[in-house]
Amino acid sequence: MTVKRTLLVFVVIVGAIAAAFVPRLAAQGTPAVKTPRIYIFENGHIKGLDTQLFGLKREEIKGGTDFVNVSYLIVHPKGTLQFDAGGIPDREFKGGPVTEGVMSADKPLVPQIESTGYKIPNITFFAMSHYHSDHTANANLFAASTWIVQKAERDYMFNEKPAGIIQPATYSALRDAKTRILNHEDLDVFGDGTVRIVSTPGHTPGHQVLFVRLANFGPVVLAGDLYHFPEEAALDRVPGFDVDAAQTRSSRAKVQALLKQTGAKLWIEHDLATHAPLPKAPKFVD
Repeated sequence: MTVKRTLLVFVVIVGAIAAAFVPRLAAQGTPAVKTPRIYIFENGHIKGLDTQLFGLKREEIKGGTDFVNVSYLIVHPKGTLQFDAGGIPDREFKGGPVTEGVMSADKPLVPQIESTGYKIPNITFFAMSHYHSDHTANANLFAASTWIVQKAERDYMFNEKPAGIIQPATYSALRDAKTRILNHEDLDVFGDGTVRIVSTPGHTPGHQVLFVRLANFGPVVLAGDLYHFPEEAALDRVPGFDVDAAQTRSSRAKVQALLKQTGAKLWIEHDLATHAPLPKAPKFVD
């Protein structure tokens, strides 16, 4: 065989291997994006809460008082990060809408994630803003991901008798998950400054928000429950059930400084007005 023919055979073989390998990577959910994007998942609504829980009178709120419940998948060239996990577990869906107390939802989470082309077992990282049950419903599904959590939050979640708005059974599988524990720290998730966990304790001991720098839309902060209504920021009101109101105000000041520094938009996670105009999965914001 001549050298030229040998090289040709080698190129053909390498090409065949590559052709077989690339679809397999895609099937595993490996990102094929050049810049970060955010998929928004609809996890239902929360209705009927007393606004005084949040330090607000009804007449002080300009819009409606019902909440939307959402979660997000951030896709980065180096991996994926699921942020929060909804309020009603997928196992409760039997073909129609589900209502549990003040929470209701029309669709489960898993099909929404799969509509984006990504598979839950292959999601790189999982993080929650905090441990309240309207954010943890499907957390157990992400036990194969690396869980990013503040130490104070994890310690409370696995306390012998955690109390409050909490359902330990929804996240019990995370106890043995591969975990990146932070000690009231921020974290540059992918090492390039575009996706950052920001420590914001106060609402819970280890509450955290997520900063994402998008190339077209611009930077955003996924605020979890740092705020529930925009009026909390305008009127300096703190929910009565926050574990440390002073800490909440300090965390809000930190995030407001970040917004000013970066020009980021604040996405209040339960705010219907924030999310109504945003595209939902399988569409995305980039």
